[in-house]
Amino acid sequence: MSSTELPAGSASVANVLPRVAPVRVAEGERLKSVELPGFTLTVRARPPVRPGLPPALYVHGLGGSSQNWSVLMRELEDTVDGEALDLPGFGDSPPPDDGDYTVGGHARAVVRHLDASGRGPVHLFGNSLGGAVATRVAALRPDLVRTLTLVSPALPELRVQRSAVPTALVAVPGVARLFTRFTREWTAEQRVRGVTALCYGDPGRVSPEGFRDAVQEMERRLQLPYFWDAMTRSTRGIVNAYTLGGQHSLWRQAERVLAPTLLVYGGRDQLVAHRMARKAARAFRDSRLLTLPDAGHVAMMEYPQEVARAFRGLLSDTADEAVPVADSRTAVLVSETDGGDGNAVESAGS
Repeated sequence: MSSTELPAGSASVANVLPRVAPVRVAEGERLKSVELPGFTLTVRARPPVRPGLPPALYVHGLGGSSQNWSVLMRELEDTVDGEALDLPGFGDSPPPDDGDYTVGGHARAVVRHLDASGRGPVHLFGNSLGGAVATRVAALRPDLVRTLTLVSPALPELRVQRSAVPTALVAVPGVARLFTRFTREWTAEQRVRGVTALCYGDPGRVSPEGFRDAVQEMERRLQLPYFWDAMTRSTRGIVNAYTLGGQHSLWRQAERVLAPTLLVYGGRDQLVAHRMARKAARAFRDSRLLTLPDAGHVAMMEYPQEVARAFRGLLSDTADEAVPVADSRTAVLVSETDGGDGNAVESAGS
């Protein structure tokens, strides 16, 4: 086991983590720590401008955090009561107790948070890995999801873009260790420039202040002993999810989503091909498609006003639609087999 890995099943991992700099909290936001069975999640909240607004939950992508949603949360503070969580092992959330970083494992964390908070059904947002997680949650627990908004969701592609291959290679055993050794001398600023070039359609849209904040966050994360382990295992979880067939296929689960869905794709996305937009629009039974020709992989950060406008349009279109409800008699809707763990995503009544 490498020095960056933590033993699976460590139940007290949150108590042995090193002290690092606190995460950034934007003006008007607040952070809270939520203790759940198997997880400790950090949740970023932005109080709505008035009481009574419907709840929303935002789920970030691979290598991201709840901070990825700060700008969109601000744009929508007059529309929804928003929370964004740090998935286990990312942002300020410690690793899951069982070391499960599969798509199903992350979905389980989202479900347990929603069940414990009682905020569902929510307007659920997901980007990249978070899009795959949100799709799985919406398919398996329709009672928890009012609408679904997916920004460049990580759904399986038969012909992966060449620019996405290096990211996928992190899932190969030993590659992460080699990459860590190869990039040992890279500064946090160099790493952020590389991530920005990969994820943004136009890196020039990142403000100097935003870049400085990203460098500080990268410096903080590099001090965490589980940083590369969380990245490696989550990447492996996505790759494994791409290979699943039958009822466990993400595309099959997309077809089962009942919630009205907004799909957002960027024309300059180097990680999720824009050509997948039409396939996704056909797969989700009640979908709307927003394409942003100049956007990259994180349209909610590059074009938050356009994404917010499209989401408000989704709300307007679906204002009179009933919220889908799962059969509360069902204990488990479908077995979760990402990574062969055999665990299950909780369903209504469990």
